[in-house]
Amino acid sequence: MSENQIATDETQRLIASNKVEGTAVYNREGEKLGSVYNFMVDKQSGKVEYAVLQFGGLFGIGSDYYPLPWDVLAYDTAQGGYVASLDKTVLEKAPRFAQDAQPTFDRDYGRDVYGYYGVNYPF
Repeated sequence: MSENQIATDETQRLIASNKVEGTAVYNREGEKLGSVYNFMVDKQSGKVEYAVLQFGGLFGIGSDYYPLPWDVLAYDTAQGGYVASLDKTVLEKAPRFAQDAQPTFDRDYGRDVYGYYGVNYPF
């Protein structure tokens, strides 16, 4: 890699952020739930706290955004995307926000989101 190149490809263990955004998210049955819109990183620890799933709408119009605890996702090379043990009915009732109405991503919100999915909030 030359001095001026930026690492944007995947390695065995790491993936560049620009390659995560837009990656499909499936449930265990192989049904596409949406795609990773972006992810939220804790400024102090550097750990990903949420993957924000874009779900619903048509061609991205009218979709909502669902913060998912990073730990509910597992990358599946066969699918070429992330897999979550969720079905659409669980997701439809999950904490979400519209693009123009982002929540305050504070600890209380984090505990609510993680609690919805039955995951311990580690931050």
